[in-house]
Order: sequence, then C-alpha cells, then structure tokens
Amino acid sequence: MEPAIQVQGLRKEFRLRTKQPGLKASIRGLLRPEYRTVEAVRSISFQIEPGEVLAFIGPNGAGKSTTIKLITGILYPDAGTIRVLGLDPHRSRKALAYRIGTVFGQKSQLWFHLPPADSFQLLGSIYDMSRKQTQTRVGFLSEVFEIGDLMDQPVRKLSLGQRIRCEMAASLIHSPQILFLDEPSIGLDVVVKQRIRDLIGRINREEGVTIFLTSHDAGDIEKICRRAMVINHGSIVWDGSVKELKYSLLNRRIVDVKMDGPATIEMPGVTVVKRKEYALKLDVDLSIATTESVITALMRQSAIQDITISSAPMEEVISHIYARGKGDT
Repeated sequence: MEPAIQVQGLRKEFRLRTKQPGLKASIRGLLRPEYRTVEAVRSISFQIEPGEVLAFIGPNGAGKSTTIKLITGILYPDAGTIRVLGLDPHRSRKALAYRIGTVFGQKSQLWFHLPPADSFQLLGSIYDMSRKQTQTRVGFLSEVFEIGDLMDQPVRKLSLGQRIRCEMAASLIHSPQILFLDEPSIGLDVVVKQRIRDLIGRINREEGVTIFLTSHDAGDIEKICRRAMVINHGSIVWDGSVKELKYSLLNRRIVDVKMDGPATIEMPGVTVVKRKEYALKLDVDLSIATTESVITALMRQSAIQDITISSAPMEEVISHIYARGKGDT
C-alpha cells in the first residue's frame, strides 16, 4: 500500500531582510537593503503509513509549520519531493484539498456569527457534496462529537471546548483521508482535553483517518499518538514510537503542592526544585518513584491544600534528546 505521506530530501529557505541599527544605517538599508538566508527545513525525509497517528513535535521556530505548509501545498519546496495520497501537493493542490482536513486551535473555519449547522452546509457545498450527502455526514458527525444541541447556536456563543468539537466535525465533513491537527487542545481544561483526545482516537479507529498532530502538550502525544517525530532547527532529530518516548523521555512529572504545614521529602527519584514556606515543587522520575508514593509521604507530614501534577515541558524533552545524543535521522 502506498504511504499516506512520503517526503524525500525536503528543503525550504527564506530570504529575510536584515534590520540595520542606527538612523543612518536604517536609511541606507532602505536604499540598499541587505538580506540573510534562513534554512527553515533542512533536507528531511520521512514517510507516514495510511491510518497512522503521528505526533510532529518541536519548539517554536523548529520548522513544524513550514513542513506542514509544504506538505499541504501552501508553500513550494526549494528541493526534494513530496507525495501525499499519491499526489504532488503543489501541482494538485485543489485535488488534494478534497482529501485532507485541518484543525487549528487558534484559527476557525466556522463562520463566527452563524450556527455550526449553516457552516456545515456551506462547507458541504464547497466540497461539491449534495444536500443529502451533507445531511447524512453531518448527522453522523453530530452523533460522534455530541454536538446535536450546539448546531443552532451561533459560534460566538460556544465555549472553547464546544467550538473545537464543532471545528473537528467541520474538518471531517468531506471524509478526508488525512487530518492535520495543530494544537487542537490548546487552552482547554483537563476534562475537555481528554474528551477531544477520545474523539480523535475514535475517528482514527472507525474511519481509518491518518492523523498528523502537532502539540506542545505531552498528554496529547501520550494519549493519542503511536509514533512521534521531533524536529528542531529544521532537522528531524528523533523518530520512534511514543512508547519509547514515554518511557525514556516523558517519564517525569512535575508536582506543585501546597501544604497546611511544613513538609519535606527525601526519596529516590524525587528532586526538590523549589521550596517556599509551605509550598514545594518536585521533579519525580517515574522510573524510580511514583506520584502516589510522593503524595503519601507528604500527607504523613501535613494535610495537602492544593496539588498540580504535570508533564515535563516539551522544550525540556527536546533538550534531553540532544543531551542523550540521539543524533539526526
């Protein structure tokens, strides 16, 4: 079976104007501007199989957005080849648009003052679907994403979690084979995040949709994806299973706790990062200790007022990859 996405030797550079310090230099720069070249994507190669769920992660400015724009045909590469569902995304951009969907956490494809039902009908027309096809598809997606009671409410009145569910349904109106998700859970609370993750998993299982996810949330990566690819400075620096990533690089938890009284902890695998009056910030290595054992040890000393448990920031995970010398792919 042909790969859903196949990239070989992909490279993209941008020519940026250099800002000249000082008034005279700025005036001279207007007349004789100077430029510098930034290599956003550096000869990367990878392929994604149909039905695969991939986390494409990296810090801001790593090259994630540029790579996605190249894959979807928005940008033209300086070198290399791209095949998406057997198509060249730059020569067959319109044909490809009928076979892929996108969800951006900070951008909407729904009309702000219209209810989702109207947006869905408009999108159905854009994708050359008959009214009957659109109604059937909307009925299915309404059930999957549990948005039946939201269909006639203006988008501006929906909560963020409700809007994201409607955005995901909108992106799937035309039954795409690949779904690009850019930070789909950003700004959502823990319960809503888990619901969105469950829905993404269901669409992958039931319809075989290939998922290409970018996220800074380690929970999204752990709960949704089976494979992770890390990009930094335009190069792929790590590619492997999420299971390997989880147990070797995501096996830390940050515990912020406020106590009723003084407390301390000395336990293998637990590092006190910060201590302030009755508050502690702990770094827990899950390969040595468990969060349950840490909480139990603290409760023996004093009652807990408040506690937050979070994953290590993705930037730290990527730094760890470099420190371990994983090397370029």
